[in-house]
Amino acid sequence: MGHIDVQIVVFLMGAGFSAAFVDSVVGGGGLISLPALLLTGLPPTAALGTNKLASLMGSLTSTLSFLRSGKIDVRIICWQFPLAFFGSAAGVYVVQQIPARFLTPLVVVMLGVITVYTFTRKDWGSASTYAGVKGRTAWLSGLAALGLGFYDGFFGPGTGTFLIFAFLLVGFDFVVAAGNAKALNFASNLAAVIAFGLFGSIHFLYALPMGAAMILGALAGSRLAIRKGAAYVRPLFIFMAAAMISKQMWDLLQR
Repeated sequence: MGHIDVQIVVFLMGAGFSAAFVDSVVGGGGLISLPALLLTGLPPTAALGTNKLASLMGSLTSTLSFLRSGKIDVRIICWQFPLAFFGSAAGVYVVQQIPARFLTPLVVVMLGVITVYTFTRKDWGSASTYAGVKGRTAWLSGLAALGLGFYDGFFGPGTGTFLIFAFLLVGFDFVVAAGNAKALNFASNLAAVIAFGLFGSIHFLYALPMGAAMILGALAGSRLAIRKGAAYVRPLFIFMAAAMISKQMWDLLQR
C-alpha cells in the first residue's frame, strides 16, 4: 500500500468513526461517510456498496450495544427484521432498473414534517407509552418496516430518522426507538451488502478499515445515548433531520 493509500485509509477511518457515532443514535451517518468515499474517486455505485459494508459493521455494533442494555424490544424486532431485510433486497434490485433521484423532493418534505412535529412536541419520546402492537397498528408497523427497508435499499437518506419516528409513533421512548431502529437498519444494511456484493460494487480495502473505525464510533455513540437518555437523543435527532433536509435541498439546487 503506497503513501497516498495510507492517507486515504486514515481519512476514511476518521470519517467512519464520526459517521457511526452519530448514526448509532439517530441515523444520518451517511451524510459523512458517503461523501468521504466519493472524495476518494470511487464510482457512485462502488461508493454506495462500500458504505453499506462499513455501515453494516457499525450498525451491528450499535445493535448489540442497545440489546445488551435492554434498549431494544426484541418481540417487535423479531418479526419486523425479516420484513426490513427483504424490503431492502427488493429496493437494491429495483434501483438497478429505475433512477432514484426523483425521490429527493419527497424526502425533503417528509423530513421537514418530522422535524417540525418532533420540535413542537416538547415531551414526546421522553417516556415510553408503548402497550404492545395489535390489530391495525401491527399491520401498519409491519408495512413501515417493509417499506423503509425497501427505501433504504432503493435510495437511503434519512432511513434511520424515519425508523426512529415510526417507533416513536407506536409509543417507544427516544432511546428504545433508536435501539429498535438500529436493529432494523442492520437488517436492511445486511440485505444491501449481499446485493451490492453480487453486483461487485464493494471496495473491500476501503470498506474494512472504515468499518473497523465505525465499530468504535458506534460503541461510543450508543453508550453515550444509553447513558444520557432522551435529553441527549432528542436534540441530536432534530439537528440531524435538519442537516439531512439541507443536504437534500442542496442536491436539488445543483441539478
